[in-house]
Amino acid sequence: MRKYAYGWITVAFFLVSIIGHWVFGWYAFVDAARDHGQSPDLNAYLVEMGRDTFENWQSEFLQLLWQVVGLAYFLYAGSPASKENDDRMEAKVDLLLKLSGTDQATIDELDRRYLRVDGHAKPHGHHV
Repeated sequence: MRKYAYGWITVAFFLVSIIGHWVFGWYAFVDAARDHGQSPDLNAYLVEMGRDTFENWQSEFLQLLWQVVGLAYFLYAGSPASKENDDRMEAKVDLLLKLSGTDQATIDELDRRYLRVDGHAKPHGHHV
């Protein structure tokens, strides 16, 4: 549970906000219907709130979701931008290993074990 606390907190914020949006939207819908001398209709409310919710999601939620999740995925999956510092560190470690007298076979074994090819580590190599 603690490992995914950020995700659970995010889900809780989402549920509280969406429920609040729909509950307070119902009160506003009822008030608007009364102002026009009509009785509130649940079907009309569901259509209006569904439209408003998806309109908000398109302009805000999906955009933010793409920015956060998309960028995090590409950073994790190994876009060229995410590897700049790793590649530099790998090159330094290789040089230190060679200067310390480590044989090339050991370096090659480490590269194979951690899915490193042509000086670049591939994602998920630490699980091998």
